[in-house]
Amino acid sequence: MTELSDKLNKIAKEIEGLTVLEMADLSKYLEEKFGVSAMPMMAQAAPAAGAAPAEEKTSFTVMLTEAGANKLAVIKAVREVQPTLGLMDAKKLVESAPQELLKDAKKEDAEAAKAKIVAAGGKAELK
Repeated sequence: MTELSDKLNKIAKEIEGLTVLEMADLSKYLEEKFGVSAMPMMAQAAPAAGAAPAEEKTSFTVMLTEAGANKLAVIKAVREVQPTLGLMDAKKLVESAPQELLKDAKKEDAEAAKAKIVAAGGKAELK
C-alpha cells in the first residue's frame, strides 16, 4: 500500500468516514473543480449503458498496400503467406498493389501475415 504523508493520511481517514452519497458529491465537486474524471480511461471509451456492445471482429482481410523498396523480400513474404502462389503470381500480386493477400483469416493469422510483409519492407493493413 502507498505511504501517505500525515496531511494526506488525515484527509484519507476523513474520506473513509463519508457515506456513499457524500463520496459521490465529493467526486463530482473534484471533477468540476479540477477538470478531471475519476473514471479509468478504458471505462470512458466503453459504450453507453443502454447501447449494445459492438461485436468483436473475428475474420480479417490482409491487404498488401505497397511493395516498398525491397520487392524481392516482399515477394518471398507473400509466398510464405500464400504458399500456393507461384513465383510469377506472387510477383504480379506485389507489383499490382494494393491487392488482397488473405481473406477471412483469423486475427492471429492476419496479424502474422501483416508482420511478415512489414518485416520484408512492404506495407500491409488489416480490414
